[in-house]
Amino acid sequence: MTLLDLDPDQLLSTTRAVRKRLDLTRPVPDDLIRECVALALQAPSGSNVVTMRFVVVRDEAKRRALGDVYRQVYAGYRASPGYPGNPTGDPERDRVQARVARSADFLGEHMGEAPVLVLGCVEGPNRAIAEASVGNIMPGMWSFMLAARARGLGTAWTAMHRARERDVAEILGIPYDTVAQAVLTPLAFTKGTDFKPAERPAPDEVIHWDTW
Repeated sequence: MTLLDLDPDQLLSTTRAVRKRLDLTRPVPDDLIRECVALALQAPSGSNVVTMRFVVVRDEAKRRALGDVYRQVYAGYRASPGYPGNPTGDPERDRVQARVARSADFLGEHMGEAPVLVLGCVEGPNRAIAEASVGNIMPGMWSFMLAARARGLGTAWTAMHRARERDVAEILGIPYDTVAQAVLTPLAFTKGTDFKPAERPAPDEVIHWDTW
């Protein structure tokens, strides 16, 4: 497939969490998923041991079951102090966060309708080591998402499903005793590809030079 015309900086700065602009009706070819995983596997992995695993869910019944779990966990998040739609007293901030909340709400309701769900995991000899090594999947999942963006696909990094990790493991046949789940993302073609950089602090607002 032809890649989008993005230079490295554009790719890094426009790979957004895509929710409402996911095309839930268009199938994603398996070969595109393989290409994204192949690139993800080039990411750093501790001791050069590849423990990252990708569970690619295409089966409709399993996707909808995962969507039900996500919806239930999301309902708790929506009622929590961390929900982005909670008022802050700053009208401009509230306007921006209300848009974020609407987008998150959409995914909370429609996660299971994405044509593909991808679950990034880490496998170890036992549960404790798998959990301690969960950082091994993080660079790989970000590389997966960058590769997806370059191919016109959208993703959204989520992890709240881990509150029901055993239930997810049962749905997908994941061996809970040796595999730790980390990141769940929808995967779908996007409606348009014109994503823009997000508003972020200036570098010097977050850099601590030499000491905190």
